[in-house]
Amino acid sequence: MDICSAILAINPDAQVVVNGENLDQITWHKGTPVISKADIEAKMAELEIAYDAKNYQRQREPEYPAISDQLDMLWHAIDDGTLDKTSDFYTSLKAIKDKYLKT
Repeated sequence: MDICSAILAINPDAQVVVNGENLDQITWHKGTPVISKADIEAKMAELEIAYDAKNYQRQREPEYPAISDQLDMLWHAIDDGTLDKTSDFYTSLKAIKDKYLKT
């Protein structure tokens, strides 16, 4: 995660300028309280862990059928009386979930 994201996660109202990715190059503006380097680094690590933990979601997203297609599959499963684990609606989504497991 970048420095600005970490700062804004700590203080959403912070007004700062960061020169590159250097913790020594932060300029605090308009009375924004200075946040320690240690606190920024800790928040960056925390945000990175949270980002990595949701990798499965980012992998699944492009493979899911469009919402309109999911709704159509759902409607057909209900209409056909097959809204269970054998329906196309369930099996198509389950295949993607199984491919990219939540860890």
